[in-house]
Amino acid sequence: MNSHEMLPKTEMNCPAGLEVLVLGGGCFWCTEAVFLRLNGVFQVISGYAGGLIERPSYQQICSGTTGHAEVIQVIFDPTKINLSELLAVFWATHDPTTLNRQGADAGPQYRSAIFYLSEAQEKQASEMMEKLDQSNQFSAPIVTEITAFSNFYPAENYHQNYYTLNEGQPYCQYVVRPKVEKLQRLFEDKLKP
Repeated sequence: MNSHEMLPKTEMNCPAGLEVLVLGGGCFWCTEAVFLRLNGVFQVISGYAGGLIERPSYQQICSGTTGHAEVIQVIFDPTKINLSELLAVFWATHDPTTLNRQGADAGPQYRSAIFYLSEAQEKQASEMMEKLDQSNQFSAPIVTEITAFSNFYPAENYHQNYYTLNEGQPYCQYVVRPKVEKLQRLFEDKLKP
């Protein structure tokens, strides 16, 4: 039995006609703020994925010992935005070359990760990552973990829609806002009206 088979399992429910993608790109306040603005994204839930314990708390995650990553669960309409477009936004709006770190946020909970829910997601993510690596778009190799989905636990309510509700806080001003501005600059045609 490998370590993945020993992880707790949760089900992923999705409304008919929509799809789910689970992404970790550092602090989930940043990734949530970015993906909420994309046309075709139905819902974004901040949470924890890939860890060793069930229903972890934020305090447990911050210890860096639970194995979870801070992630977002993205529920999207594939007729309005497809997987490759979402992955392009993902890689462009965080640094996928730093292991267990995004800026000043350090620890395994801040790792760059894709928790795929199907073979198609795994294949597309792996192929895109290989092409990006070969393109030398980044100054170092991409270290994004591409792993089979095992579990997702929604984060506490105060983490949901954090940037919108706390825009004036220093972290939001200096860390989250530049990522949102980068999204607006690079993917203007993908934004909600």
